[in-house]
Amino acid sequence: MSVPSATQSDADKLLRRNRELSILNTIAAALNREINLAPALQTALMQVAELFNLHTGWIFLRHEATHEFYLAAAQNLPPALADEACLLMEGSCTCLNSYQVGGLDHRDRANVIICSRLEGLLTGTNGLRYHASIPLYAQQKPLGVLNVASEEDHWWLLSPDDLRLLHTVGDLLSIAIERARLFDKSTQLGIVEERNRLAREIHDTLAQGLTAVTLKLETVDALLEMQANPDQIRQTVQQALALTQENLEEARRSVLDLRAAPLEGRNLPEALGRLTQDFAESSGLAVNFEVTGGQRPLPLRVEVGLYRIVQESLNNIAQHAQASHIEVWLLITPNQISLGLEDDGVGFEPSAVPEGRFGLLGLNERVRLLGGQLQLESSPGNGVWVEVTIPLS
Repeated sequence: MSVPSATQSDADKLLRRNRELSILNTIAAALNREINLAPALQTALMQVAELFNLHTGWIFLRHEATHEFYLAAAQNLPPALADEACLLMEGSCTCLNSYQVGGLDHRDRANVIICSRLEGLLTGTNGLRYHASIPLYAQQKPLGVLNVASEEDHWWLLSPDDLRLLHTVGDLLSIAIERARLFDKSTQLGIVEERNRLAREIHDTLAQGLTAVTLKLETVDALLEMQANPDQIRQTVQQALALTQENLEEARRSVLDLRAAPLEGRNLPEALGRLTQDFAESSGLAVNFEVTGGQRPLPLRVEVGLYRIVQESLNNIAQHAQASHIEVWLLITPNQISLGLEDDGVGFEPSAVPEGRFGLLGLNERVRLLGGQLQLESSPGNGVWVEVTIPLS
């Protein structure tokens, strides 16, 4: 017996609704597992790629302070974009320009756009020319754009239901972005509160300890005037030395905990630009600094660590390299940071570093604490090339 068409239609509608709920539940659950922004974005891209069979995707986010766009996450990029990061990470493009003037703000049809970053390329595109763009907002506040594409370019045949579902995924993603940013802000507030606590602790411990040392030294001075027993004077001096040592250790601990940021309110590219400029002026060396992907926010400890690495490397070059030109570059992608320095100095043999030269040991230690890797190439007469890679996961 055949099924009435109305009943079949209801069954198809029910299956479609179940599929939609399953997709939304899977993506919502994945996003809820992530508090930090980077893994949340990557999770969303992976889920969209799997559930919609849209193999390639990337997310541009709008920096809260500068309002510049940066590449925040990417999935299965074609070689032309994966190998040449600056093509996707720098400058404006059709979708971002359209987003800024409200050209993507409709949910009833696909925002099908010819990718201006791929348009002029002959190879390495994997056949990709178009992508669908989903605008991301949080209560009218612009957050960024989700771009999705497929090598088969079948996405333009998405049904109205699938299109609506993609926009709903964009809404879920927007909520996750706002939550992650609020979490980051609360973390920064916690850092400020911790610094205030450390300031109070320094006052309560170091100030009192130094007062105790002062009293001991005053006692020694009085005993000397009285020509007291030398053993008594020596005992008091030893007590003062012990207190001084305790306060020195307390000072070191407080400084390490405080982690006073050397960036002075700048982001890493700005701070490195200022550092290299000041170094060039003071040393007389030619320093060229280039940055790609510099709008992407980074954890404070990573920024401080990389800043110190450049600072120490420049000092080492000034002391030992006899160089005339230095190249410094910073590349920030969704997955990692690459920081490099190259000079045209006298170079050295890495396997035969003289004793007492602790520069390389210090660099390796800083990179290790950031969870990264350091590569170094040099030989006598051929300068030094150093690259540090830090994963953003």
